[in-house]
Amino acid sequence: MNSGKFGEIGELIFEIDLIAVDGEQFRIDVLLDIGFTTGFLLLNTQDAGSLG
Repeated sequence: MNSGKFGEIGELIFEIDLIAVDGEQFRIDVLLDIGFTTGFLLLNTQDAGSLG
């Protein structure tokens, strides 16, 4: 089970581990937007770019 924290405006922030194609691992903070529809997982552009 993951645990997270609430941001300044009530957003849910938690850590996940990303694994790049070459096997390198990155632990990053993500923001989960559950909304009232399908929901999205938002990543920082630098983190997404580092995965190649």
